Amino acid sequence: MNVFLPRAVILTVASVVISGAASAGDCNKNRGRVLQSRRVHVTSPRQVTTSRSTPVHASPTVVVHESSATVVPYSTSVVTSNPVTTQPKAVALPDIVDTAVAAGSFKTLAAALGAADLVGALKDDGPFTVFAPTDDAFAKLPAGTVEELLKPENKDKLRDILLLHVVAGKVAAADVVKVTEAKSLGGGKLLVSATDGVKVGTASGMANVVKTDIPAKNGLIHVIDSVILP
Repeated sequence: MNVFLPRAVILTVASVVISGAASAGDCNKNRGRVLQSRRVHVTSPRQVTTSRSTPVHASPTVVVHESSATVVPYSTSVVTSNPVTTQPKAVALPDIVDTAVAAGSFKTLAAALGAADLVGALKDDGPFTVFAPTDDAFAKLPAGTVEELLKPENKDKLRDILLLHVVAGKVAAADVVKVTEAKSLGGGKLLVSATDGVKVGTASGMANVVKTDIPAKNGLIHVIDSVILP
């Protein structure tokens, strides 16, 4: 059986359907606006803004190293300091007398200084410069000379000879060659020559300087190959 609806009823139903679809479209459109209004835009590494223009400061950057994460705040800088190193302590030098004794080649000189009571003087602060004759240098003297000088009755004579080998002050080899004479600690005049190697001595004879600038706590030692005599 066919049912015929009036035209007015048909138009009314169509209107309802269209308005319903429009309402659904409006809802979807409005939902899209809501979603769009909530969309987050990243404008910089340090600040995030929303559609409301309210600045939201980002959390500190997270740097991931394989399985671990390290949080590095913006205001924090990592400073690596140099490792603390301990400087070695300076070793104190022995004085002139102890340096000569330790060398092992000045045994006769050490004995002579003791016999002349000059050990204490050359252990003083100084500074002193000593032209030190080796054992071989003393061996060049005529036979029996050293033994004679070491006798108590010849103490003053031995003292004068030994002081002729000592100059006040710290005189390096570079300064020795600049002078032609120097005053010894005993008051005598010590001649200096740099014509054929460096030599020191008196009118009685000159000794060759064979080694220079041996440091000591209270001065310097220059090694000579002969004993200087007045």
